[in-house]
Amino acid sequence: MNEMIRAEGLVKRYKDVTALAGLDLVVPQGTVLGLLGPNGAGKTTAVRILTTLLVPDEGTVTVAGIDALTDPEGVRHRIGLSGQYAAVDEQLTGFENLDMIGRLYRLGRQPSRKRARDLLERFDLSDAGDRPVKTYSGGMRRRLDLAGALVAEPDVLFLDEPTTGLDPRSRSEMWQILRELVQRGSTLLLTTQYLEEADLLADDIVVIDHGRSIAHGTADELKAELGGERVEVVVADAADLATARGILAGIAIADVHVETHTRLLTAPVSGGADDLMRTLREFDANGIRISDVGLRRPTLDDVFLTLTGHVAEPEPAAADDAGPTGGDAAAAASPLVATSTDSTPEGAR
Repeated sequence: MNEMIRAEGLVKRYKDVTALAGLDLVVPQGTVLGLLGPNGAGKTTAVRILTTLLVPDEGTVTVAGIDALTDPEGVRHRIGLSGQYAAVDEQLTGFENLDMIGRLYRLGRQPSRKRARDLLERFDLSDAGDRPVKTYSGGMRRRLDLAGALVAEPDVLFLDEPTTGLDPRSRSEMWQILRELVQRGSTLLLTTQYLEEADLLADDIVVIDHGRSIAHGTADELKAELGGERVEVVVADAADLATARGILAGIAIADVHVETHTRLLTAPVSGGADDLMRTLREFDANGIRISDVGLRRPTLDDVFLTLTGHVAEPEPAAADDAGPTGGDAAAAASPLVATSTDSTPEGAR
């Protein structure tokens, strides 16, 4: 299987902060790589380097067989990018946004117009295609932004937090669109904080922290590495959390995780149903009332928690990585095609 993305030893430093510290990535053709990590892990910096918006201090990058450092313009002709924030012009209509991108790619007047209409229909935006984008909902803008990344029918698509801020219905619709793209042969690299998203879409997952890969495998492989099952208990009274944690600590095979605001305790166990029954008996003996209890297999949330030390959280309003947020952030959001041959282009799509 051909490799559509290969990055080796990527390093990027900002003053006293190292955003990437030797990151390696490989994405075969027609697959989806999910790039996971806590805020500040280096995800967005990696995407900016892979899409030619940043030049690494060290390392090599090839995309669709093209060296991104020596031929960034050649890479731009083969990729699409949808950043963390919808890069659309609110004063233009949806059709005008897509037509403009087609003209910038020099598709020609008629092909650009036809491509714009086809994409509006594909993304269920035909009825709103001639309305100004400022009248669109957040989900509609996100779909339009993704449509813009597909105007030139790229071989490789980079999606940085593609469903952040969307309601559950819009997120589900976006997942369906992405599945269809992969079925048609597209290669995707996506960063996400929604572990359900990675579980559903990614063929392969790389978890990064402090600019390095700390785990790599399929969702099932990463879960299997944790082993065992989880006893989950919701206590009725928050005052019992400390006692409940002490009981579970004597049963669990690793640290007990406590969510104070939901009164939820999660304990990895090796004895399955026997450990669940032991938990119930000891809670009853100590007079601890339970609102809910269950036994389940590990999830990607458990993987993330074990590897990084905390649960995944949505990104804040600012970019997730240490580093510049001015020109580079603007470039990542720009819908314009970079035509400069300089190694640090001002924009790409």
